[in-house]
Amino acid sequence: MTVSYKAPLRDMEFIYYELLNGKGINQLPGYEEADLGTIKAIMEEGAKFAENVFLPLNQSGDEQGCTLENNVVTVPDGFKDAYQQFCEGGWTALTEAPVYGGMGLPYAVSVMMAEMLSATNQSLSMYAGLTHGAAKSIQACGSDKQKSTYLPKFADGSWSGTMCLTEAQCGTDLGLIQTKAEPSENGHYKLTGTKIFISAGEHELTENIIHLVLARLPGAPPGIKGISLFVVPKYLFDDDCNIGERNPITCGALEHKMGIKGSATCVINMDEAEGYLIGTEHKGMQAMFVMMNSARLGTGIQGLAAGEQAYQGAVEYARDRVQMRSLTGAKYPEKKADPIIVHPDVRRMLLTMRAYNEGCRAMTYWIAQELDHYAKNPDPERRQQADDFASLLTPVIKAFNSDTGFDSTNLGVQVFGGHGYISEHGMEQFVRDARIAQLYEGTNGIQALDLVGRKMNLHNGRLIKRFFTKIGEFITTESQSEELAEFIKPLTASFTDLQQATAWIAKQAAQNPDHAGGASVDYLKMFGLVTVAYMWVRMVKIAMANQDGEEANFYKAKIKTGRFYMQKLLPQTTSLLATLEAGSDSLMDFDEAYF
Repeated sequence: MTVSYKAPLRDMEFIYYELLNGKGINQLPGYEEADLGTIKAIMEEGAKFAENVFLPLNQSGDEQGCTLENNVVTVPDGFKDAYQQFCEGGWTALTEAPVYGGMGLPYAVSVMMAEMLSATNQSLSMYAGLTHGAAKSIQACGSDKQKSTYLPKFADGSWSGTMCLTEAQCGTDLGLIQTKAEPSENGHYKLTGTKIFISAGEHELTENIIHLVLARLPGAPPGIKGISLFVVPKYLFDDDCNIGERNPITCGALEHKMGIKGSATCVINMDEAEGYLIGTEHKGMQAMFVMMNSARLGTGIQGLAAGEQAYQGAVEYARDRVQMRSLTGAKYPEKKADPIIVHPDVRRMLLTMRAYNEGCRAMTYWIAQELDHYAKNPDPERRQQADDFASLLTPVIKAFNSDTGFDSTNLGVQVFGGHGYISEHGMEQFVRDARIAQLYEGTNGIQALDLVGRKMNLHNGRLIKRFFTKIGEFITTESQSEELAEFIKPLTASFTDLQQATAWIAKQAAQNPDHAGGASVDYLKMFGLVTVAYMWVRMVKIAMANQDGEEANFYKAKIKTGRFYMQKLLPQTTSLLATLEAGSDSLMDFDEAYF
């Protein structure tokens, strides 16, 4: 038995159309073609593609992995054909601008597609995922010539993109990078240095790979203020994009990894490789942050996808595996024992996975839709609001989704028992694959520091004030509903905890920054729990109005899953507040010699 997967299309549609009113997105300029029927048809076809093309290669790709010989990376069998089908199906062009050959669909559509692709084959999906981020960086900061050169190639899938940031001596602290860019006579640059952990850094899936590389110019200011961003292609090309000679940017080694073994994670060496400046000198971080924010949201989607895949596998196993009898008497007397799904602890694990998955999906799709408003809404105030929500919640989505997604894969193994620990069933692969999402694109501890140290205070606290106002107004409006009372009360209590934690950090950080640092991870988890609770109450409200008819069970399940979240998961905010307010003394007063 290997774990199967069916795209959760009904839940996706519920969130996008019923919760977020996605059917109105085609009222925004540029999204006129994104009507309900079109998006629904695209997602149904996307589900078929993910289930029938990507999923069958997941376990075999993990077992085979990638190989490197003579600077050539060979991906697992079937990957190249699947990627070709991916391009031919137009999936690389979903959200790219029509002027460059894209379909121009809302970003939220690509988020839903990305979830399905990652759930079926995280390794294979990464080859395309990074290309979208590279396209966004070039579109935001590149010249007109760079846009017209690279974006059509990204849209049709013939070229792919990477982001080359990390070096052996620096990960998050990019001010320490040593890669050099020397100006050349033709106005281009020669880049020399080594980058590590480069996902999809070398492969033969596309005819060219376009690396976005951070490097330092001669005489550049120290730290991140002296970093510039360059486009460095694997192959040089002429004005008509005809492929020419190999640029001296090569894969020196493949990383030996815990998971995502079908994704080529490379050490990239540059020896005077030809590159082209994006934007202005010493402003590389501005351009790269466009790609990094896209990648962080993508990583959050990977966490969500891992949780969904693990949940589906665990439910299937729990229905099939018989062990012991129910504590309240046999539920299946015709069998020698009851399926383990009757046992309270198994249900605790399954409902924990389900509640996090559906709540995180709602939170993620909400912010995806906010980014669509930021891109297309003609109202400047609405665009600002959307940008504020997306900026504030990007680190939360990245960290909270990947933390809960990894937790769900571990719960999936637990449901399987010993069978989950062996590779035959596929569940242990989800644990190994999911673990990376908590690390790359900035570890989750870095996301917590970003939330506490930067986003909380950005624009004099405007982002968090706007978010708190939205939650507070919702609570005030719905507090009169007797039907929603059992959901509104725990949301109100947890929201109060979050506000108290925010005030504590604001006060204590001014006196001792270590207090903020020590509280940051607990604070981000509180933030995720409360945001997901807000989404759950909104979902329950809709479900309560739809408990009759053919889909009554779907809506009743929503209400009961929401109730579990409120009673069993949300109360964590109380203990998190206590640990947060304990301060950092017990952390920082421990003498280094004692370790």
